[in-house]
Amino acid sequence: MTLNSVNTKDAASGVPAFPKPTEPAHIIRDDAEAIAVARALAKEIAPGAAERDRDRIWPVKELDAFSQSGLWSINVPKAYGGPEVSYATLAKVIEIVSAADSSIGQIAQNHLSVVAAIRTVSDEAQKTLLFGEVLKGVRFGNAFSEFGSKRAVDFETKFVDDGDHVIVNGQKFYSSGALLAHLVPIVALDGEGRAWYAIAERDAPGLTVIDDWSSFGQRTTLSGTVLLNNVRVPKTHLVPGYKGYEVPTADGAIFQIIQVAVDTGIAQAAIDETIAFVRTKSRAWVDSGLDHAWQDPYTIQAVGDLTLRLHAAQALLEKAGHAIDRAILDPNAETVAEAQIVTAEAKVLSTEIAIAATNKLFELAGTRSTLAEHHLDRHWRNARTHTLHDPVRWKYAILGNYFLNGEKPPLHAWS
Repeated sequence: MTLNSVNTKDAASGVPAFPKPTEPAHIIRDDAEAIAVARALAKEIAPGAAERDRDRIWPVKELDAFSQSGLWSINVPKAYGGPEVSYATLAKVIEIVSAADSSIGQIAQNHLSVVAAIRTVSDEAQKTLLFGEVLKGVRFGNAFSEFGSKRAVDFETKFVDDGDHVIVNGQKFYSSGALLAHLVPIVALDGEGRAWYAIAERDAPGLTVIDDWSSFGQRTTLSGTVLLNNVRVPKTHLVPGYKGYEVPTADGAIFQIIQVAVDTGIAQAAIDETIAFVRTKSRAWVDSGLDHAWQDPYTIQAVGDLTLRLHAAQALLEKAGHAIDRAILDPNAETVAEAQIVTAEAKVLSTEIAIAATNKLFELAGTRSTLAEHHLDRHWRNARTHTLHDPVRWKYAILGNYFLNGEKPPLHAWS
């Protein structure tokens, strides 16, 4: 189903909203089922990933399968009817899905992070209301970042009070998943400069989503522009996101760990493609005296190195997930800093292996691996694009300051 032919030159036209699910989503029972469901979904969506990337086909059916599978409610607390799996499990789920199609893995990122934020900052009535929607299979998109602001944390989108509602005005970009969302959380400032999530209906009057994402990677994350012209949002759906960063909470680490999992998924896909190509298509080098490319000692060494580095990143990813679990159970300066630091370590390694594995694929598989028919360049493009989400060079500084000077990481969604 190709839907990317929308004429986005006329911003006012936008893209129509898609309906909410008519059937309730499945509810995962436990961590083991979450992993099993993710693996089954990955097998379902992987075959079309290359074509979707090549032709920028929106993953409508695939995203519906993903959210209806129950995997979009796995961090809803048990007290509200959710499975509340470990964040180590949640990260593994995103990695498995991202190895099959990293764009689809990324689309869930902001949804799951908003669910986590609701747990942290919302009152009981709001939790009951919004978690109930998530358990039904309703998808959150996002309208967080802005294109022209001085820094990522500088927001120009604002809202004003209007009785039982607020009215939101502004413009957003990098809005992954908003096109196919059912509800769109908008980061907007109140009169005191505090950031809230104003969760609007996708088809709310004045909310226009533009299909203008033109990046060479992560082409079907459906990231693009969201225009907000006097959008009315009920106060029942106004979430005080700023509270998650006024005191130590795991919210920032949760935003980050899902990014890490997308990158380890890309790395896993690239290594798997390398092995498959070398085993079936690559030729032995002329000077090797060997019959098969998979016998080449240099190739053997390189695959061993890549696999080792991926396993190291995955081990830190799992460790980070358990650190986040501890920080959620007992949020304080020490537990939250530990979760942030281990997640930052995982982010460094996942970025490095995603770039290395997607580069090395072509060196080891050989010239024929660059042919368009194989479409293997998507892994490098996806890794190069997604790892830019927040600069790893700053992660080294955070780690160094923590271990050398005892300075805890800043509290925000990029840390």
